[in-house]
Amino acid sequence: MLVLICQNPEVCMFLTTCECAGFYRQIDFSFGFLFAIIYLVMNMFDRLLKLVTEEDLEKIKKTKVLLVGVGGVGGFVLEALVRSGFDDITIIDGDTVDKSNLNRQTISSGDNLGEPKAIVACKRALSINPNMNIKGESVLLTQDNFNNYVNLNYDYIIDACDDIKIKVALIKYAKEHNIKIITCLGTARKLDITGIKMTKLNKTFNDPLAKKLRLELRKEDIALDIPVVFSEAPAIKTEGNLGSAIFVPAIAGITLANYVFLDIINN
Repeated sequence: MLVLICQNPEVCMFLTTCECAGFYRQIDFSFGFLFAIIYLVMNMFDRLLKLVTEEDLEKIKKTKVLLVGVGGVGGFVLEALVRSGFDDITIIDGDTVDKSNLNRQTISSGDNLGEPKAIVACKRALSINPNMNIKGESVLLTQDNFNNYVNLNYDYIIDACDDIKIKVALIKYAKEHNIKIITCLGTARKLDITGIKMTKLNKTFNDPLAKKLRLELRKEDIALDIPVVFSEAPAIKTEGNLGSAIFVPAIAGITLANYVFLDIINN
């Protein structure tokens, strides 16, 4: 709390309309009166600091995260990271916001249709915490440009993309360079959030994407002990485009972020 003393009530009224200002009160003295302007300076992480230590929060702020994909799953990863104290995040996503995203992707709105998701996501993050260091790469990550964007600058890689070749490349790179990684598997065609689980890739089932990923990693002779988020719920049969609702991608994204958060404060 910050207290300022002033004799001019008009100045007090002006100052208390400023951001972060609280209120003012008249204080009577034998020689007259003064106005005390009381500022309640709040930290956006005050509630979080009831659950973790200052040291924990400092470790989180210093952690550098690479988020690949900021769609249905990745948008909720970002939301959870930003609101949990992560200050240094890089996003890679070459897609743009589409009307079909509005039913499930937290970064999407009627106001940003057609805009690059990576840029929209950065704007949203900065609207929550304007002091953070966030970078958006509006590029489709491929095997040809992979080394231009994925490097040793990161402590964690969160894979929220749906490209099997890029998933393999990210896992291989992380393994070779001792970077922690967690990957998300299929969340489309599912509605039951209770099926979301955190496990290792070799323990997954009811997930065609996981099956493909295991096959490709075996070709590269890469161990399947990678932490993943997947849904054990049976897929709902659909025709045409994959059906998807907000529920499962949102919980999957928050679970990915929670894994990184807990890994930091518990180690």
